[in-house]
Amino acid sequence: MNLNDRSRLLDHPGLRLNRRHFFSRASLGLGGVALASLLGESARAMAGPDTSAGSLAIDPHAGGTMRAYHVPPRAKRVISLFMSGGPSQLDLFDYKPMLNRMNGQDLPESVRMGQRLTSMSANQATLPMAGSIFGFARHGQSGAWVSDLLPHTARVVDDLCIVNSLYTEAINHDPAITFFQTGSTIAGRPSMGAWLSYGLGSLNHNLPTFCVLISRKRPDQPLYSRLWGNGFLPSVHQGVEFRAGADPVLFLDNPPGVSSVARRKMLDRLRELHQEEYDRSLDPSIQARIAQYEMAYRMQTSVPETTRVADEPDHIFDLYGPDARQPGTFAANCLLARRLAERDVRFIQLYHPGWDHHGGLPAGIRQLCRETDRGCAALITDLKQRGMLDDTLVLWGGEFGRTNYSQGKLTATDYGRDHHPRCFTAWAAGGGIKAGITYGSTDPFGYSVATDGVHVHDFHATILHLLGVDHERLNFRHQGRYYRLTDVAGKVVRGLIV
Repeated sequence: MNLNDRSRLLDHPGLRLNRRHFFSRASLGLGGVALASLLGESARAMAGPDTSAGSLAIDPHAGGTMRAYHVPPRAKRVISLFMSGGPSQLDLFDYKPMLNRMNGQDLPESVRMGQRLTSMSANQATLPMAGSIFGFARHGQSGAWVSDLLPHTARVVDDLCIVNSLYTEAINHDPAITFFQTGSTIAGRPSMGAWLSYGLGSLNHNLPTFCVLISRKRPDQPLYSRLWGNGFLPSVHQGVEFRAGADPVLFLDNPPGVSSVARRKMLDRLRELHQEEYDRSLDPSIQARIAQYEMAYRMQTSVPETTRVADEPDHIFDLYGPDARQPGTFAANCLLARRLAERDVRFIQLYHPGWDHHGGLPAGIRQLCRETDRGCAALITDLKQRGMLDDTLVLWGGEFGRTNYSQGKLTATDYGRDHHPRCFTAWAAGGGIKAGITYGSTDPFGYSVATDGVHVHDFHATILHLLGVDHERLNFRHQGRYYRLTDVAGKVVRGLIV
């Protein structure tokens, strides 16, 4: 054989193996080095899920990477109501009569203890403490304190677990929102919904595992698609935004002149081409692309049926209020979230921006509460009357809290509050959460956590636990290290769980 013949033979497509082919096909050499460790995993896989600790097998058709739940799950799905901008806990849930008594006095240094402030209030000559101008009362058998701004939420307070002792790391919006959604202040990590999609897979066949709803006409606080992105996980796990209007999901409908039959034939041929490319390169992103094409085809039927909220009876609209008849409002999105939950969407994320009240807080927060209070309470009531609250985890909160002092001028009727990561409030309901309790507390000035602090990583670990996931075991190797939603921290808060 001459040199030219040898070159042509070595250049044959069947011999041009890339790294994926090498490691997938090798049975000797480096493949044998890993054999010992792989045998252990294979034996465990053949033995089936470990039921000795109460773990349960996951439907193999769900498409997640977990073979079995790490712990017995209490919730099947999550509806997250995110109040973007940072709602003032001191005007909604964390009642502080001390602030009212000391209203206008400068914040004592013994309380602040030199803690950092944002550039928006760091240069103020004084930091006058600002008591809430809104009334508070105890509600329900739990006796939880709730502001007059939230009369509907007050009526369902016995279904809630109010956490007054959350704290976070970032003091500005972008890193703080990113941290609450992804567990990192650095952009580019997978969001919570993407992690759950990756680990647990889908509960349904015709809708995305992770759906996102954003209240329209709320331009106050910027939101970015990376907040519901897949990060370094396969793209099939990213959130799908549902919009108000005739086209809830962009580019879903067939273009003019293209029938459903023609679309099906095109997708079949495209699948064949992608399969050939996958067989050649073993690139997993190709399989993700095929799955997304197929999901989009099924969504052409499932999305219009799901978003047809006009089919709901009048008593449901009466429950959610008149805003529920206006697509894109928070109330309408809450109703749509319930419909998505009924169809077993795993993670449903609602965003309602506008809570960033550096000034004019009383007027601003009144409006935001009018827009959201009834929808939140209606969602809890609706899920409960359908028997769905037991296995649906509902979350409410923002990225951080607000200061106990006024940013800018303090008057008898007006004040603002700056960003405050040291303590803030969120609530949770359903899905194994202990109902009718207020967990944790802050100091009498509402400046720092006093008891039972809950870091955002702890909150995430608890959410995953309720869904049957050990936060330390759901991870993904990327650029030489393993990542997880809780990074290298986090603990399950047992006091929040039934």
